Amino acid sequence: MIGAVVFDIGNVLLNWQPEAFYDRMIGPEARRRLFAEVDLEGMNLSIDAGAAFRATVQARADAHPEWAEQILWWHDRWSEMATPAIDHSVRLQRALRRRGVPVFALTNFGDESFATAQRLYPFLTEFDRIYVSGRLRVLKPDPAIYAAVEGDCGLPPERLLFTDDRPANIAAAVARGWQGHLFEGAVGLADRLVAEGLLERKDAA
Repeated sequence: MIGAVVFDIGNVLLNWQPEAFYDRMIGPEARRRLFAEVDLEGMNLSIDAGAAFRATVQARADAHPEWAEQILWWHDRWSEMATPAIDHSVRLQRALRRRGVPVFALTNFGDESFATAQRLYPFLTEFDRIYVSGRLRVLKPDPAIYAAVEGDCGLPPERLLFTDDRPANIAAAVARGWQGHLFEGAVGLADRLVAEGLLERKDAA
């Protein structure tokens, strides 16, 4: 029996598509050059692992002066990248809580940026437990982050149902005995929650 549903955040509850933001700002061709010449993903991973948000982005901008303005957008216009909410997923989160099903967050997210996201999106405060990589200083799919959840929440792995959009993150959880659901859209997640007996069909729409 499932004892808690564990949600990833990015691209499960909240869209995270930096490429789309840069496409709008500088066009796809320039964006491809930027992403090829500057390791923005690596920069973001270091923030997710606990590095200071502003200082990390500033250091990368200083190292690439030709792209400094655009790199600084990662901090200064971050809220325009992390948008919009995935409304159906948010409805599922809230429906689970109304049914008394504990709902956790397990996310690769910077500490400072997650605090910003919680101010912008109140549903990110509506979890029974929140596990943020930038606070724990370990990233999915490292087994240590799943062990931290297990050690804190008091539930055995087989009672945790975890949904994430990245197969590697699901695989790491399943390897520890968790139940996994690869997120490919809110409809599929709704179907899984109904099948598990966690929601009625009328509550999963």
